[in-house]
Amino acid sequence: MSDSSPLPPVRLHPEAELARDALSTPLLSRAARLARWAGPDTRVDTGGGLVDEQLPAAAELLGLTGDDAAAHASEAWRVAVDAGLVEITDEEAGTVTAGEDLALLTAGAPHDVLAVWLAALETVLADATVPDLDDLADALDENGEIDFSRLDWDPEGEAAFLDGVLGNLYLLTVTEDGPGDGPVPLPALAASMIVPGDLGEPTNDMLEQISDAMMRLDDQFRLLEPIGLVAYQPVDEALMGDPDEEPAAPLDDTDVSRYGMVRLTPLGLHGLRARLLEAGFDAPAVGDLVDKGADALLDGSSGYGPRAARAETEQWLDRREPLAAARELLAAARGADEGAPLRRLRCQQALSLVGAQAEPAVREVLDDPELGGLARVWLTELGATDVPPPSEDLVYWLTIDTLAAQLAAEGNSEELQALVEGLAQQHSGFFAAAWRVGHPATADVLEAMGRLHPDKRIAKEARKAAFKARSQQGG
Repeated sequence: MSDSSPLPPVRLHPEAELARDALSTPLLSRAARLARWAGPDTRVDTGGGLVDEQLPAAAELLGLTGDDAAAHASEAWRVAVDAGLVEITDEEAGTVTAGEDLALLTAGAPHDVLAVWLAALETVLADATVPDLDDLADALDENGEIDFSRLDWDPEGEAAFLDGVLGNLYLLTVTEDGPGDGPVPLPALAASMIVPGDLGEPTNDMLEQISDAMMRLDDQFRLLEPIGLVAYQPVDEALMGDPDEEPAAPLDDTDVSRYGMVRLTPLGLHGLRARLLEAGFDAPAVGDLVDKGADALLDGSSGYGPRAARAETEQWLDRREPLAAARELLAAARGADEGAPLRRLRCQQALSLVGAQAEPAVREVLDDPELGGLARVWLTELGATDVPPPSEDLVYWLTIDTLAAQLAAEGNSEELQALVEGLAQQHSGFFAAAWRVGHPATADVLEAMGRLHPDKRIAKEARKAAFKARSQQGG
């Protein structure tokens, strides 16, 4: 995932709702309870962790039982310290007091609560990349410090791998043709980090790497679920049994859910977007443009998918008077720059959301050389019967403008190829006239038509017309 191009926009839940979700996550709620429980008699070791003697009382307070109770209590305490809910007052004596951020959980704004949750998330993410404690014990040197050379563990590499997996999960979630709110199979997520996108079938070595990655991710997602980042269905324990033993029940090899299923929660989407922004990625959210002008709306949403662009535009329109908004949109749609055709397409789509209240503004631009075609199309779709017919020059200009917008929005899509084929079939003399159109994108559009049309003769006509257009433009 590159940080040079914007990611698809994410649709986030309101901050107040996300803050409530954060407060109800098992790990943060446990950390808060321990922070309120801590007092003058609470003692921590040199690393800030609760001393062993106090872990049973902490586990009892949290209602934890079983072999892992002390470990879960220790984890919650570590989150409390790292998130600022507890402050160490005297490292030598090991005494603590309530941290300044503890009050934010009850008296802070939603943004403050989410900031505390993000700090807790960082602790859990760091823990998720640490190997098994038994392995760490085996790697201690004579001074009691970890000798990393004895471990098959690269801390930076492990962190980068988990970041990459979470980045891919975020991308799958926000992409319009992805699973959306649905879960992602763990094998597919592991494969996204190992198998090149242009490879048809993974090699046996890759399949082995995918299997190893799945087991690592299974452990990591089990740790990340209590902080509310993901909802996770773990790998079926039967799959990890002894292959020589007969399973207790018949196994269905076609049920992909048995191999683990994971999805980002609404809170997880917020958290990963915050981390992506911090890392320098362009990670927009629907609603980012509501307070900006129409020019920012049309340009900013140009790379959005249809659903996200509509949602962004609806929010923008909700804050404005319809007729004034229509006039602002039309003014922003003018231009001869490379992005202008797509701005006009987004403008036309926005005006359809405004509805009949935009009609006076649209009629005002009927004679505009750049907006007149758009205005005629919009009025006709509205059902107006007194729309002045366009000149032939305007028809050709609008055709080039529309194709340029579609190219910018979709690239060489099947839909655009069908549009190109239909256009060439309906207008036998199209290329003979089109190269003369005084539109900045004429040559580029004709070249694209030559690239997209399956008929070699017609494609050659398009390329010849593109050459003429470029020569006419002095290129």
